[in-house]
Amino acid sequence: MTLDTNINEIRSDFLNDLKKVNTSKDIENLKIKYLGKKGLIQSLMSHLKGVSNTEKPLFGKKINDLKQEVTSHLQNELCQISNKEEEKKLASEVLDITLPGKKNFWGRSHPISLLMQRAIDIFVSMGFSVELGPNVESDFYNFESLNFEKDHPARDMQDTFYITDNKLLRTHTTNVQARIMERSDPPIRCIAPGRCFRNENISSRSHVFFHQIDLFYIDENASFADLFATLKEFYSKLFDKDIETRFRPSYFPFVEPGMETDIKCIICSGQGCRICKHSGWLEVAGAGMIHPNVLKSSNIDPEKYSGYAVGMGIERLAMLMYDIKDIRAFTENDMRFLEQFSL
Repeated sequence: MTLDTNINEIRSDFLNDLKKVNTSKDIENLKIKYLGKKGLIQSLMSHLKGVSNTEKPLFGKKINDLKQEVTSHLQNELCQISNKEEEKKLASEVLDITLPGKKNFWGRSHPISLLMQRAIDIFVSMGFSVELGPNVESDFYNFESLNFEKDHPARDMQDTFYITDNKLLRTHTTNVQARIMERSDPPIRCIAPGRCFRNENISSRSHVFFHQIDLFYIDENASFADLFATLKEFYSKLFDKDIETRFRPSYFPFVEPGMETDIKCIICSGQGCRICKHSGWLEVAGAGMIHPNVLKSSNIDPEKYSGYAVGMGIERLAMLMYDIKDIRAFTENDMRFLEQFSL
C-alpha cells in the first residue's frame, strides 16, 4: 500500500467519522484519534522512511495538508456544536425576572479609623500639621530624648516590647516629637497619629496595641492658657457640643508641670453613671508644658521658647463616643459589631 493510498484512506475515514459527531466530547475523541501524538496522521510520518529523498518534501506537504484539513473541519464542527449546546442550555433555563437582585454590600471604615480621621480633621482645621513616625523606634527617640531616666519603670521589659537592646516597638507617638524638633525651628504646631505597643495584660480596658494622637505646640510665650483652650475646643468639636473640661496635676517625664485631662461625662452629663464610675468625669488625655530638658535635647532654647504636649488614646474616645464597654471589640473582627459603623 502506497503512502498516497494511506493518506486518502485516513481522509475518507475521518470524513465518515465526522458525520457521526453529535457532541463536543465526540469532537475531542476525533481530535485524539487523528491529531494526537499516537494518532493516525502522526503514524504517517513513519512511512516517510521508505520514500525517496526527492519525494519526501511532496509527501511531507501532503501529510501536513491533511493535518490542517482535519484541524479546520474539527474547529468548524466544534463551533457549530457549541452553539447548538448553548442554545439548548438557554432554552432549558427559566429566568424569573420578578426575583429581587443580589444586594451589594458597601465596605466600611473601622470605628477606630473613623474616629482617628475625625480627630485629625479637627486638629488640621485648628492649624496643626500631621507628622508620622516609625513603629519600630530607637531607645533615644522613645525614651532618652523625652527625659526618661535610665531606671524609669517604663523602660522595663514589663511595659515595653524590646527587639534589641536599642530597638523597640514605640510605646507612644510622642517619639515623633524629638524628630520634628531636630529638623524644624519654632513655631512648631503638629500632631502625630499612629499605633502604639505596650506589654500589658489584655482586658476590657487595655490592650497590647492601641492608637494615639500626640500633639505639641512650641513658640515664644506658649502657655497653659493655650493648652486649655486647644483641648476645650477640640473636645467640643469632636462631640458636637460644648464640653466642660477639668485638669488635675500629674507626672510625666517629658512635661513639667504635667496634668491629666478630664471631660464631664457625655453619657450622664456629670450626674454619675457606670461609664464614669459615678464620678461625673472621664479621663481622656495626659498633657503638660514640655520639659526644658526635652527642648534642650533638640537644641531649642528653653529660655526663649516654651510649649505644650498632649497624648490622647483613640480607643478611649471611641469607647465614649459609641458607648462601647470592651476595648477588645475593636480587634475581634466581628462583622456584627463592625457593620454598625459608617461614615
